[in-house]
Amino acid sequence: MTSLVRALICLIAGLSIDPAGAREKLTVLTAYPEHVVSHYETAFERDNPDIDLVVLWRMPHDALLYLRKPGQGGVDVYWSVAHRKSAAHHNFLMLKQENAWQKLAIDRSGLADRLGALPLTDPDGYYRVTEMAGYGFAVNPGYLQKHGLPLPKTWQDLSDARYNGHLAMPIPAKVGFAPMMVDSILRQYGWKQGWALLAGMVANARLVEPGAAFISELIGSGERGIAPSIDFFIASAAANGAPIQMIYPAPIAYSPAHIAITAASRHADAARRFVSFVLSDAGQKLLFHPDIGKLPVRPAVYADKPEQYFDPFAAARRHPPVFDPGVSLPRLALNSALFDLMFTEQHETVQRLWRQLHAQEAIAETDKGEALAEIRRLLTASPVDASMSDDAGLQQIFMKRTEDPDADRQARELEQAWRLEIESRYKEAERLLRQQES
Repeated sequence: MTSLVRALICLIAGLSIDPAGAREKLTVLTAYPEHVVSHYETAFERDNPDIDLVVLWRMPHDALLYLRKPGQGGVDVYWSVAHRKSAAHHNFLMLKQENAWQKLAIDRSGLADRLGALPLTDPDGYYRVTEMAGYGFAVNPGYLQKHGLPLPKTWQDLSDARYNGHLAMPIPAKVGFAPMMVDSILRQYGWKQGWALLAGMVANARLVEPGAAFISELIGSGERGIAPSIDFFIASAAANGAPIQMIYPAPIAYSPAHIAITAASRHADAARRFVSFVLSDAGQKLLFHPDIGKLPVRPAVYADKPEQYFDPFAAARRHPPVFDPGVSLPRLALNSALFDLMFTEQHETVQRLWRQLHAQEAIAETDKGEALAEIRRLLTASPVDASMSDDAGLQQIFMKRTEDPDADRQARELEQAWRLEIESRYKEAERLLRQQES
C-alpha cells in the first residue's frame, strides 16, 4: 500500500468520526417548553463546546417515575418549573428524602437565599430556585375605561360587585398555575376570609380552563377586563402587542422553579457547570427575553432589566413576601377539590344567589343586617375548617387519589358528604333571600 493510499484512508476515517463523539454528554430532564430550553442550550453549548447537552422532556408526574429508574434513567440534572398542583416542587422534596440528589456545591456569590418568607435554596444545599413567577391579575386598561371601572389594586377589589361580569377566573383543578395562587390567597387572608374572598370573586367571574380561550387571550381581546394570572403569560402577551398589563397586589406571592443534580450522575462536574450557568449573570439575564419573561433570583441582574420589567427584590423592600409555597404543597389537591364543590359545580347557583344578595345589601334596612350577614356566611363557608385543612391524613387522601384507588374512594366519599352540606347551605341562603325580598 502506497503512502498516498494510507494517507487517504486516514483522512476518510478522520472525517467519518462524529465530532460530537468527543464531547461529554450531559442529560437534563425538564418540563420547560422547548422555546425556553433552546435559549439556554444554545448559550451553554457556545460557552462550553466540550459538552453535548441532551434534553429530555417530562411533566412532573412522569419525571418522578423517570428519576426513580435504575441509575435515575441516566439523568444528570433535573430542572423544572411548577406545573399543575406544583408537582415539580414536590418532586424535589420527595427525591431529597430518597437521597436522589447530590449537593450542588456551586459558587453562591451574588445569589439571594430568601425573598421574604420564600426560601430560594434548600437549607441543606441539594437544590436551588432558578427563577420565579409572580401571582397577580391581568387587566385590559382600555376595557376598564370603556366600562367606567377603576384599576383594581388588591385581591379584595376583585370581589366588589361592580366588577360583576368583567372578570375571568381559572379553575384550579384544570389550570396549572392556579392551585398555588388559590392557596396563596388562603394563606395570606386566612382560611375563613380567604374562601369568602374567593366566593366573591367567583360570583363576578367566568370560570375558565385550558380548553377555553386562555386568560391572556380573554383579557387581551377585550372579552373580559380582569383575570387572576401568573405574570409570564401576561408578559408574553404584552410583548406580542396585546393591550394587557399585570398588577401585583402586595404582598406578592411567587411560584419558584428549581434545579438539582442527581446522585447517580456520572457527569457531576459538567452538571455543576450547567447549574452554575443557569444561575450566572448570563443565564439569569436570559429570563428577560420576551419568549421567557420570568423573574431572576440574582438581584444584581435587575440593573440591566428591560424598561418596566418587574423587580421582586425592590418590591420586597416595601412589602416582604409572606407566602412560602413549600408549606402549601400538601393541601393543594384538597383546595382544588373544595373549589370545584363550592364553585365550579354550582357556578350558576352561586352567581344567582350573589346577585340577589348584592341587590338586598344595596337597599338593606338596619334591621336586616344580621340576616344578610348569615346569608353571606352560608355562601362563603367551606365544609372543611382551617384545622381540618392542615390535617396530614386528609391532605394525603387527596394528594394520592390519582394513583391510589383506595385514596380515590375515600376522597369521593368525603366529596359527596361535603357536596350535600354545600347544597344545603345554598338552599338555606336561597330561603333567607326570599324572606328578605318579601
